[in-house]
Amino acid sequence: MLTFVPTSLADGEALASLRVAAMRESLERIGRYDPQRARQRFLATFDPACTWQLRHGGTLAGFYVLRPQADYLLLDHLYLAPERQRQGLGAAVLARVFAEADAARKSVRVGALRGSEANRFYVRHGFVPDGEEAFDLYYRRAPAA
Repeated sequence: MLTFVPTSLADGEALASLRVAAMRESLERIGRYDPQRARQRFLATFDPACTWQLRHGGTLAGFYVLRPQADYLLLDHLYLAPERQRQGLGAAVLARVFAEADAARKSVRVGALRGSEANRFYVRHGFVPDGEEAFDLYYRRAPAA
């Protein structure tokens, strides 16, 4: 059973480790895998108030960070443990995020590493391209009418 659990500062290291494991394949593909850098980038902006753990069968399966902005919600992170990917957990997170965004009449924005399978995932779930940088592609999903 999937549950969403609030986080505390004490959870930061475990979440950073999960992020590194989840990103490894995509980062290696583009020659940018640096586990220490990936860990530090996450911990530098870690805010438990915006972060939810996904627990499946009592174990950490993933997490997401949803940061409210003035006119949209930023899905800043969505990572699943490699062994938990392709099981519908990401779709469950998006359903929860979309419900919150639609209730607030806000769009959702997200970025994904260029070349990552996450790009297809976000497009498949209704996001449209909204910009790009050297290593990242950005997407937006408008609120439901």
